[in-house]
Amino acid sequence: MDRRFILAAVVVIGVAAFFFAVPRSSRQAGKTTARVGPNINLAKGQALFSKNCMVCHGPGAQGSSVGPPLVHRIYEPNHHADAAFYLAVQRGVRQHHWKFGNMAPLPGVTKEEVGLILGYVRSLQKKAGIF
Repeated sequence: MDRRFILAAVVVIGVAAFFFAVPRSSRQAGKTTARVGPNINLAKGQALFSKNCMVCHGPGAQGSSVGPPLVHRIYEPNHHADAAFYLAVQRGVRQHHWKFGNMAPLPGVTKEEVGLILGYVRSLQKKAGIF
């Protein structure tokens, strides 16, 4: 057999083994952009959440009569990765898990602000034992 073919087969099998053997959360750990850092970032994230998100997602991201709770297992990182939050703010979201209707885009919220908000929300999720 051709050595290149064997080498290619070994590489493919190795990559497949990695994705099946390593838990998904470990593979995504390095991809999280909203790492919880100093408390000042959490305070900024909380303030931005209160200004931009709380009206629908409720105090402490516990949900309200017009928006779902973000502190819920549906929104844990392995089901809704950080990128989903960035896209939700940028493009909006069609109703899919809950019966609250569609979420409109939030064009006034920057990517950096979304990162701070996400850090705050992830800290609440972690505190609640969601991940």
